Amino acid sequence: MSGYGDYDDSDEYDDEELEEIKRRKLEELRRQAEAQRRQQEEAAKREAELMAILRAILDPEALNRINNLKLVKPELADAAVQTIISLVQAGRLVPPVNDDTVKNILIQLDSRSRREYEIKFKWK
Repeated sequence: MSGYGDYDDSDEYDDEELEEIKRRKLEELRRQAEAQRRQQEEAAKREAELMAILRAILDPEALNRINNLKLVKPELADAAVQTIISLVQAGRLVPPVNDDTVKNILIQLDSRSRREYEIKFKWK
């Protein structure tokens, strides 16, 4: 029979399948959100630990310079922090590291990363 009043079991199965798909999708989204939240918490924890280390080995002016640099050139700031920590661990720098020392490290790191460009003009 193909009237409007006929009941079709396939509609019920389709609805159940759709509900199952929705449930799975929601569960997957929850898992992804939880994983992202955990990653953010771990990153915040690592950043807090790093800041505690920096407070212990840098004088306030040097720490301020590093924090300001993170806003403008985060890659350079990260490289400087890793270099400073390595030098302190190796005994080549003695805490508290002052701002002038940090400036010198930044100059050396920045000069390594700069590219030299040569521009040639052809006059006609």
